[in-house]
Amino acid sequence: MIVHDLPSSTTRPRSLRKALVAALGVLSYPHHPDRYLELADPLLVTSANYARITDVDRNAVGSVTITVRPARPCRPLPGQHVTVSVRVDGVRYTRCYSPTVLDAGTEERPDLRFTIGLHPEGTVSRHLHDHAEVGGVVELGTPAGEFVLPHPRPRRLLFVAAGSGLTPVLSMLSGLVAEGYDGAAVLLYYTRTPEHVPRRDELDALAARPNVEIVHVHTRSGEGLLHGRFDRAHLTAVAPWYADTPAYVCGPPELLEQIREVYTSHGSGTMVNSEEFALRTPAVSPGEAGGEVSFAASGIVAGNTGSTLLEQAESAGLSPEHGCRMGICHSCTAIRLSGCTRDVRTGDVDSEPGRRIQICVNAPVGDVAVEL
Repeated sequence: MIVHDLPSSTTRPRSLRKALVAALGVLSYPHHPDRYLELADPLLVTSANYARITDVDRNAVGSVTITVRPARPCRPLPGQHVTVSVRVDGVRYTRCYSPTVLDAGTEERPDLRFTIGLHPEGTVSRHLHDHAEVGGVVELGTPAGEFVLPHPRPRRLLFVAAGSGLTPVLSMLSGLVAEGYDGAAVLLYYTRTPEHVPRRDELDALAARPNVEIVHVHTRSGEGLLHGRFDRAHLTAVAPWYADTPAYVCGPPELLEQIREVYTSHGSGTMVNSEEFALRTPAVSPGEAGGEVSFAASGIVAGNTGSTLLEQAESAGLSPEHGCRMGICHSCTAIRLSGCTRDVRTGDVDSEPGRRIQICVNAPVGDVAVEL
């Protein structure tokens, strides 16, 4: 039986689709019909949002850009992230990436374009970089995140990005253009060399607009308008008015800290909005940790190393669900049954039993038991 993907703009097709799925449920009992639909075509599955890869671009050094067409509605706001799940050697892995919404597709289900930086030890980034191909399938989560532009739009906007941190920023710039924004926008973009710049055609098209300026800065090349790592002088050169302008920054922790310091020196630190690649604060030190970590549901008890609960669970042979590993996507929550944990981002400690915590950003202090 073939279930056609009917238009989602009317209630009748949706009702018909539900009726067909219900009928399949009766025929497939005791299994969910998705178990069989996935064998025919993953995009027919009703319990998850799969997307077909329609384009793969590996022209830029150190990254891969994939374009996907979702089977279900998925329209993130510019700057938001979406979880992307893939199977590697039979194991499901999930990570967070920020897509750009494209004109292709439909209003509710536009094509999405992700640029994924290659990390040598990154299971998902390495898999997609090496093996993604047109016709392949990935699973998408629900759009989330607060790294978005305000309403009304400021008359001037400053964007700073490094490497694959370009993706949410590019999404914002493309969104501004699509809505007819007539204010001034400047992007300061850091890459190692010109060969490391992804989606150059899109960047050049944006730069051709009279109110958008894109400044390439190469840290290991003499090309580009500016050179070297971030410096206060870079801001002064391209946006001398930056101190009273909202800044949207995506990149490694060092870049964000430096920009915040510059803005704070002008008394405008709150105008810096950021999305980070990695955690900026360490977990609990081994000397401070002590005790044991009990994974109650699995019956495993291990010595507390001071690292996050996610890392300790993985070291103990467990495979808890997780995504961004930075506390953004909230996909790795578990109940802390007893003991005290520290949020490695803020340093805050908490010991209320029965609280659901994010295991990727909480490290145990002393004896801790979690429902994993």
